[in-house]
Amino acid sequence: MDAVVLIVVAGLFAVVSGVNDGGALLATGLKLPTVRPATGILALVVMVALVPLGTHQVALTFATRLAGFRAPGGEIAMTLAVISALAVVSALSAKGRPTSLTLAVVGGLTGAALGWGLPVSPGSVALVLAFGVAAPIVGGLLAWALVRVLVAVTTARGLARWHRAGFLLQTFAYAANDGQKMLAVFMIALGFQDAPPAYTSLVAVLFGLGTLYGLPKAGRTLSRELIVSRPAHGVAAELAAGVAVIACAVASMPVSMTQSVAGGLIGAGMAQGGGRVRWYATAKIGAAWLLTLPASALLSWALAALVRGLTLL
Repeated sequence: MDAVVLIVVAGLFAVVSGVNDGGALLATGLKLPTVRPATGILALVVMVALVPLGTHQVALTFATRLAGFRAPGGEIAMTLAVISALAVVSALSAKGRPTSLTLAVVGGLTGAALGWGLPVSPGSVALVLAFGVAAPIVGGLLAWALVRVLVAVTTARGLARWHRAGFLLQTFAYAANDGQKMLAVFMIALGFQDAPPAYTSLVAVLFGLGTLYGLPKAGRTLSRELIVSRPAHGVAAELAAGVAVIACAVASMPVSMTQSVAGGLIGAGMAQGGGRVRWYATAKIGAAWLLTLPASALLSWALAALVRGLTLL
């Protein structure tokens, strides 16, 4: 019964990941018609389905390195972790503060494991958080340099080609890293440690449905609210975020694609003057990021401790 509930929660989580992440991945190129939304969503779905067949180390980090969810009660704790992450992200989004679902998941997993009495690896959690902080900073620095090069040497036609390359790099990076949090939940629910094509395909389809629903809102937040954006900014952010996130995937470290893209947009905006960055919106999103992990950890810890206490009565 616990596994059935977790499978249902895993499916819902994949849909919400599409709502939260999919639109953000398409947002940077909205001012360039090179990659149309329908084509972009299809590319995302294909990448999310196929890339984990070749590498799913980040999913294993979520499932096995942060805490011992294979122990008795692990399925219940994982369910409570995902529910807590979804609750925190939904609450912040409802208040106009979009945040990182990956941060929420890391907090939820850690808190739920502690609340249920499962073994937690402080070193792995600290390492994941360190990479999570570094990724948007690296993305911002790379975009700061890239946008200068693009503006100086690229024509409008050339920029369109770079946009195609950047979008493909970004979608590959998401499927190799951030997107694998969806597969990790199914790993715990069903007890596998590889990447069966049936489940990667299921995750991809559910993710695509969520992206269809979430594109308008998520796209507007990143493409319009963070900076006064021009096409070159979006292309630089795609390329920079893709490189940063793939580098983290090589180290098996999960990081947030949306945070990396946001860092890239801010870096690209600052390259042509800090006045392009809407600092109020940036501060609002940054505050949401800082709140997400502790809120998810606290909520999941409380839920896990409560449910475990009730099962022992």
